[in-house]
Amino acid sequence: MFKKHLVDFSIIIFIFLTDRVSKLLIISFPETYEQYGISVTSFLNLNLIWNEGIAFGLFSFDEKLYYNLLTIFISLITIVIIWLMLRSEGFERFSYTMIIGGSFGNIFDRVFYSAVPDFIDLHINNFHWFIFNVADIFITIGIIFLIGFEILGKKN
Repeated sequence: MFKKHLVDFSIIIFIFLTDRVSKLLIISFPETYEQYGISVTSFLNLNLIWNEGIAFGLFSFDEKLYYNLLTIFISLITIVIIWLMLRSEGFERFSYTMIIGGSFGNIFDRVFYSAVPDFIDLHINNFHWFIFNVADIFITIGIIFLIGFEILGKKN
């Protein structure tokens, strides 16, 4: 089974490591802790925040019990997605691998930091989108691909 999914596992590890390296680099820059962080372009800042919720800071809890239950729930969902990946083919499988790689990155942070470091701050003038990280990018792209596959790719 491992040989059959070697490419899938390699993609997952690549995404996980890319996410880890990006987060470690951002955490090491004290400038990212300031209000507007590091200005990269007129629409992109690197601004570190610690997210204790899920995507875009939703469901942030002060209570550790709720945080731990949410982490367990996210881990269970990731296990289901792994199962789906093992049963899928082609582009659909690739979409699942992106979601799994990003999910592993964020689960790692939830376990070891008790929060996920988010740092990509896209904005137009004073309108800022939710701050996110590299893992979130892969999760989002994987989900968009799956939605597109369902809408455009399946035949009855």
